[in-house]
Amino acid sequence: MNEQFMREAIRLSVAMMRRGKGGPFGAVVVCGDRVVGHGWNAVTSRNDPTAHAEVMAIRQACRNLNRFHLEDCEIYTSCEPCPMCLAAMYWARLRKGYYANTRKDAARIGFNDALIYQEVARPKSKRKLRMAPLLRDEALKAFAEWESKADKLRY
Repeated sequence: MNEQFMREAIRLSVAMMRRGKGGPFGAVVVCGDRVVGHGWNAVTSRNDPTAHAEVMAIRQACRNLNRFHLEDCEIYTSCEPCPMCLAAMYWARLRKGYYANTRKDAARIGFNDALIYQEVARPKSKRKLRMAPLLRDEALKAFAEWESKADKLRY
């Protein structure tokens, strides 16, 4: 754990919010003793609902390290990750994460992820976003081809 890295995430959250880039969220991915990815909330400036600080930092770290696994890296984020960012952290295989503000702190200023946490726990039939299967037999062919592909790169 390194407080200087958390201070950098907090600094990014304030600086980019003040520049009108998005909400007050910042993150850095650290490998060893250096920052390899910076991210800040860019949802409104990029018109991209997935442009959260953690996701942006992970994307930059992967580009900079030229790989998609970050198992030897840690993330410092100015706020407890939302479900999407938490999932991205798992997909990136980050070794550890640190956060400053809590999700309750975020909810108090209008960033409330409670609905998503609740929705994920509900049965599919009870969720607000309705999902229905379509053309599974056709899609399974792609999975079968992947399964037999000799040169696949697993992730």
